[in-house]
Amino acid sequence: MDIAIHSLHEGAARATGVVAVIDVFRAFTTAAVALANGADRIIMVKSVEEALALRDIGIGQVCMGEVHGRAPEAFDFGNSPFEIRDIDFRGETIIQRTSAGTQGIVTAAAQANRLYAASLVTANATVRAMLADEPDHISIVAMGGDGLTRTDEDEVCAIHLRNRLEGRTSDRRAVQRLILAGGEVARFHDPARSHHPEDVEVALDMDRFDFAIRVQIEDGRPIGRAKRLG
Repeated sequence: MDIAIHSLHEGAARATGVVAVIDVFRAFTTAAVALANGADRIIMVKSVEEALALRDIGIGQVCMGEVHGRAPEAFDFGNSPFEIRDIDFRGETIIQRTSAGTQGIVTAAAQANRLYAASLVTANATVRAMLADEPDHISIVAMGGDGLTRTDEDEVCAIHLRNRLEGRTSDRRAVQRLILAGGEVARFHDPARSHHPEDVEVALDMDRFDFAIRVQIEDGRPIGRAKRLG
């Protein structure tokens, strides 16, 4: 089995085989919380306009995500796992737009054999799902900041997933310490930004959930659902 690690938007465009697109801070941590809170599915889109149009015609009920880190005015929720921690999404379809994670999913969907939206909170379940059917090639994509700059949390998550895929153990605390020492954590404590500091704690809660987020194309759109293995 061959495993390749890619980064950013160009990495998503190169990814083939079984693909995991990573966004730890915060898209796919937030998506996992929404699915754990009962959401039926998450439609992942590129633009705010597409998200609002889908909600307007009743294809989804909730718009969630960000532009430049902030929730668009017409969205129901931002890109914060802490913000939605107690929201009951049972039976609802969520439409998610972010600057890195959902962009990578839309790009990678064109050539992936199987596709997953990954983060640390679903790491072990994602590894198990990716190894199903014994794939020949796996691509891991660390999306980084807006898909343009590499970030420690996504790069470290990519290495963690690779190690687990290759059968090696991982030091949970070491992973957390590396990310906490990185440059992205400070923005969650900047009062000039709208981030919740608690998002970091949620995002670093490795294997919080027992499901992977499997993304499949339905009606021409990438749609994520919780995937549990027996």
